[in-house]
Amino acid sequence: MLLNYNTFSIFVILAIFAPLAGTIALLVVLAFEKQIDGLTFQKQQVQMEKELQESEYMQLNQQIQPHFLFNTMNLMLGLARLDRKEKLIQVMEAFSHYLKFKYQVREHLIPLKKEWEYTQSYIHIQKIRFQNRLTVDMTLNPDAGQVLVPPYLIQTLVENAFKHGLEKKPGDLFLQLQADLINDQVIIIVTDNGMGIGNLTKKDLFQKGHGLPNIHRRLKLLYDQSSLDIKKGSSGGTKVSVVLPKMLQDEEELSDEHSMRG
Repeated sequence: MLLNYNTFSIFVILAIFAPLAGTIALLVVLAFEKQIDGLTFQKQQVQMEKELQESEYMQLNQQIQPHFLFNTMNLMLGLARLDRKEKLIQVMEAFSHYLKFKYQVREHLIPLKKEWEYTQSYIHIQKIRFQNRLTVDMTLNPDAGQVLVPPYLIQTLVENAFKHGLEKKPGDLFLQLQADLINDQVIIIVTDNGMGIGNLTKKDLFQKGHGLPNIHRRLKLLYDQSSLDIKKGSSGGTKVSVVLPKMLQDEEELSDEHSMRG
């Protein structure tokens, strides 16, 4: 049977464009697969970066100042030599609680009340060490107790106050801790009457030890907005203030994927 002109034209068009259409379809599929691979790679990179940040954060959390460990061991040895068993037992109990908390906590954030109790163990050891010379004032707003904060935050601030201020000062020592909740912000203030910061800048102080830069880096990894300020106290000594956004347990779970900030 002979083909008419119209039928023949259709066959010619199909013969020409069918391979072209197949090629275009193949290119579209390849481009789509490439895009999928690119998105998968990007997702893997984001996940890897997050894991690296979490690893860095946990390493920062676990940093312990050997300065405090040496002082505590020397305190226990001194009490043992003086046969002051009751005080020695108190120090050992507080130190045991300190280490237990230090190595058991793995969360990025914990209730402020828990951090407060842990810091009290540290302060109890210092009270035995300095005896009647040391006065401590701790004020915690009950409304702030359940707000989540980085572990070891307050303890690091207090340890820094002793290491760089109070230990070097003769006479009476004073330490004040305040934690408040104002306008959906947690405000933590640690004030001492130690040697003070003199004319040192914030940058200078960051270079003097692990305490402040450790805190600063952890806050940067955790929050979009936070602040760490250090200045001279009103009556000498040093005043350190930390401001954090209010976050409760449910809010942390909802924002978990955004909790680590590069």
